[in-house]
Amino acid sequence: MSDLYQAFQSRITSIVNDPHLGVKQKNQFLALEAEASLPYLTVSQQVKNAMEKGILCDMFEGHAPFKPRYVLPDYAKFLDQGSDYLELEPAQDFDDALNLLTILYHHVPSVTNIPVYLGQLDDVLLAYVGDLSEQQVYQKLKRFWIMLDRTLPDAFMHVNIGPSDNIICRMILRIDAELKQIAPNLTFMYDPEITPDDLLRQATDNICECSKPHIANYPMHAAAYGEKRFGIVSCYNSLPLAGGSNTLVRMNLKQIAQLAENPAHFLTQLLPMYSELMIELIDARSTYLHEKSNFFQGFLTTEGLIEEARFAPMFGIYGMAEAVNLLIEKEGRSGRYGHDQQANQLAHTISSKLAELVDSLPVKYGLNGKALLHAQGGISLDQDVTPGVRIPYGNEPDPVSYVQATAQHHQYYTSGISDILTIDETVKSNREAMYNLCKGALNMGYREFTANVDSNDLVRVTGYMVKLSDIEKFAKQGSRNNTTFLGTEAAKNTAILDRKPRVASLESTPVYTTS
Repeated sequence: MSDLYQAFQSRITSIVNDPHLGVKQKNQFLALEAEASLPYLTVSQQVKNAMEKGILCDMFEGHAPFKPRYVLPDYAKFLDQGSDYLELEPAQDFDDALNLLTILYHHVPSVTNIPVYLGQLDDVLLAYVGDLSEQQVYQKLKRFWIMLDRTLPDAFMHVNIGPSDNIICRMILRIDAELKQIAPNLTFMYDPEITPDDLLRQATDNICECSKPHIANYPMHAAAYGEKRFGIVSCYNSLPLAGGSNTLVRMNLKQIAQLAENPAHFLTQLLPMYSELMIELIDARSTYLHEKSNFFQGFLTTEGLIEEARFAPMFGIYGMAEAVNLLIEKEGRSGRYGHDQQANQLAHTISSKLAELVDSLPVKYGLNGKALLHAQGGISLDQDVTPGVRIPYGNEPDPVSYVQATAQHHQYYTSGISDILTIDETVKSNREAMYNLCKGALNMGYREFTANVDSNDLVRVTGYMVKLSDIEKFAKQGSRNNTTFLGTEAAKNTAILDRKPRVASLESTPVYTTS
């Protein structure tokens, strides 16, 4: 018996016998081991070297991709037409709609095997409210919300609501604040032309209660994809509706900066070179999915719930903070990212260059032939490197200064960017401060506004939710939630618990202008 086979058997045995994993969790880990036992896709030696050095990372999506990373079905179309494959008639009322969605969710794949997109639920469900009373809608949605957390216990599962004011939107915000579940994740779309201030206040009040929802800048997303032609999924990823992401590959900017002689060398030589290698890896992975896996022969495609042409790869980057600090040091300067104007400007230049490269490098399977630039939120195994373009944990300036330092990045990252502001619990007695901070950030160009409140049990890690109380118990008893182990690893490896809670004491600072 070979050493490799013995090691494989040992890993399988450890999963089978793990006292902290449920049966479904064991099945998932066993499937990952099986796929990882296959030969890797054919890529050049340069790509292999870049992966071995930690410059490029395939996000552990598997050696033979047989499903897209993220899938965003057109749920409104599904409810309207039903499904031949699932033998379902079109929805006739609110109960029908909830039942049909519950069924379809179990047939929507993702990298986690749990659907990462549950739909723009207020748009999807409004047509079926009929003459139901507010209390009836509340009861039905609350049962639905509890069902989602208990049967699909994965914090990457994501619901969208807004920007219009309606009973479903308001009710979901109310229920989410009451239940404080890790799942589903939630994004509220904000449009200053449509969304009333008191609805935005309800959303920011929810952040004070349970660190949810994300607040998305609807006009920015709509400008990239078209009105109602996109969704926010998983952590905070913006992707085409009726499509999704076929793969996510990421680049470690810190590792590249270590190889650079100076900022010019980094920008004009190394970044273009590794971007081309990144596209090679993206094409290898997406080609297997589109041409060999037969995924796009399934009922989601044949019944028109997804379109193959609306899938795009995500060109992810992380480690901006460390890259900038290294490049500044190589020039003999002492400025630090997030605190120094020259350092911040260099970071903005890097983001602009990345957007230029992604736009100039075609991919084989993309949205209009292009990949989508993404500020990747990190994974639980990352050490000594900061997610996306965030300011390193424990070194954050006050919230207003944080927004001012990072806002210019958001224009470049079409498929998602998130800065997590950690706010002191005193904001609960001055909730207008959270509202002002959110509105100011969006007016300054934030694509997404996200905040944790320091005293909340429910917090964001890289973008997904976890309960601190679950992390404390995990080592002894595991968790029914699939993502608790990721949060536990992140707490150990990535210093998320070192985030510095800041008092939102500058809420009167004019970071935005009211109309």
